[in-house]
Amino acid sequence: MSSTTWRSGVDGDPEQACPIAPVVDLVFSRWTTPILWALHEYGRQRFVELERRLATITPKVLTQRLRQLERDGLVRRTYHAEVPPRVEYEITELGSSLAPLFAHLAQWSAGNLDRVEQARQDYDARQRPTRGR
Repeated sequence: MSSTTWRSGVDGDPEQACPIAPVVDLVFSRWTTPILWALHEYGRQRFVELERRLATITPKVLTQRLRQLERDGLVRRTYHAEVPPRVEYEITELGSSLAPLFAHLAQWSAGNLDRVEQARQDYDARQRPTRGR
């Protein structure tokens, strides 16, 4: 990315100083990424399947996130008028277009998280007070 592209918006509206901020807000909230990842990796799923796959999410939060993702056009909700009613969720084409971004982040994670952890340990070691000073 060129510095011009990276800096676009810096001299304008302060809320637009970072052009990727709206994408980060949209995609990288607490549960959005795991939901999109699960739908991309495992395909169409019912609510209970997603709930099981994301074991620590509450039903209320899953409902809220799915509604927001549907509103944003990243997830499609399909209601089947059966007895009992069945609802399925799947990632949309727009949501799937994030797959290369997720793949790149997964690659970066695999190659760099150990370096981040080492940097944290080094930093923490420098912050500890030494005795006798």
